[in-house]
Amino acid sequence: MHKLALGTLKQTDDPFKTYWSRDYTGIFYCNKFLKDNIGLNTQYLVNHQQDSILRHNYHGDAYGLRAWFQYDLLKKFGGWAENGQLLGVPIILEDFDQNTADQNQIGRNTYDECVQQILDDCDSALVYLPYANRDWCAENLSVQGAMRWQKLDQVSIIALKALVYLMWASDAYNPDNDVTRWEKAAEYAAQAIMFKLEKDGTHGFDPKAPVDWMDPNSPEMYWASRAMGAGNTMEASQYPNAFRGSALYAPTQELVDAFPMANGYPITDYRSGYDPSNPYEGRDPRFYSTIFHHGSQVIRTSNSEIMFTFDTKAGGRDMNGLTNNGLTNYYLKKYVYLEWNRNDKTVQQMPRCVFLIRWTDMLLAFAEASNRAYGPVDSRFGISAKEAIRYIRARTTPDGQEGIAAMSDPYLEECAYSTEMFEALVRNERRLETCFEGKRFFDLSRWNIPLYERNATVHRVEITGTDDDLDYEYVEADMRNLSSASWPIPYTEMVNADALVQNVGWESWK
Repeated sequence: MHKLALGTLKQTDDPFKTYWSRDYTGIFYCNKFLKDNIGLNTQYLVNHQQDSILRHNYHGDAYGLRAWFQYDLLKKFGGWAENGQLLGVPIILEDFDQNTADQNQIGRNTYDECVQQILDDCDSALVYLPYANRDWCAENLSVQGAMRWQKLDQVSIIALKALVYLMWASDAYNPDNDVTRWEKAAEYAAQAIMFKLEKDGTHGFDPKAPVDWMDPNSPEMYWASRAMGAGNTMEASQYPNAFRGSALYAPTQELVDAFPMANGYPITDYRSGYDPSNPYEGRDPRFYSTIFHHGSQVIRTSNSEIMFTFDTKAGGRDMNGLTNNGLTNYYLKKYVYLEWNRNDKTVQQMPRCVFLIRWTDMLLAFAEASNRAYGPVDSRFGISAKEAIRYIRARTTPDGQEGIAAMSDPYLEECAYSTEMFEALVRNERRLETCFEGKRFFDLSRWNIPLYERNATVHRVEITGTDDDLDYEYVEADMRNLSSASWPIPYTEMVNADALVQNVGWESWK
């Protein structure tokens, strides 16, 4: 992925094959299960009522999973061809062996056709799935309710439809500016939001509670992967060498600068109080929960023990350029389990899962779509775009700090007077809230941000001086050189299928 950003990716690297193969393998399994209603006509349990419920739920799972796999493919590989046509991916609804089928005849469907198929599968899933995987609304607790927690339900499918419409409504894929797509995105996102507030809210969900990335049962989620066993992969890949990590991720100076001040104003606003000579003082509390900077401490949650202090100034043990240290002199704190210390006699670890669709996703989707369709303050769905962003900015951080909008948020109020200003705010909030979740590239693509803007220098910080008098200089860390706003169709697929058309910008990947 680093080579992709730098423009040095070769066909032999082909990192995209994994995603393509994974999703289509999932689709083929779904097709097998759906063929001739095999799953719906198979008996699983002796109890007739329980068996009937289970059959319908499994049938809905298959439709919902196929919709998700298609959505993932479309998000990653949909794009414009050289001839100016907006293309999606091949729609495969048949059960056949992908290893022996005549792939030469498989071509790409249009983007709109792919969206319609995803929505059709979502609608089919809604017929068979339970309302929500919660005990309080389960028809039979033996086969429904919390025991289906990490499976699909109607609410998660509604949330998925919101994401599909949001992508389809975006500038890159909505050349005619069809406002009904924004309206549908807002409508479905609002339904998912009101479920959390009105239904889950009466059973313990707190919209201001912090995200716990280590909780596979987090009420934050609409849908998540199965819990993975306890491990230290995340910590080892984020910490620097001195804390026995390999620092695979490096937040850029641009991301750091995107975090506002504690009063909510961007650091570029004269009212923010930002001090360039003391750049980490008085920032948005989310900054301290997301990024480790020079002087940051790793504090054990259980007893407040200081386990590690970052030293990224010139000559420091954690500065860039040293083996297994980050490239930017910043380190990622998001996802880190703060009881983990590889130097402990017994290393504490936690299980994890992937939050596939979560509360924050729906707030951001609704804020963006409702603002486009109705403006920042319209509350026809029981919530306004402004209120959705307030939920995000007022939320308690994983470090237990109150959010910037907990008391007042004059900058949010100011932005709500203008659709354009509010959209800029939403985009920045999306950058902060979903950083390192693998969404930024696709957001920039769907917003139709031109390559000349994306292909810019990203910076690191170089810190010199003593701790009482530090100087900060921002120098080039990388130069982005993307060749396309889309990912390429995997090279091996292009070789095997003459009917496939490559995305623009990847002419050598044919």
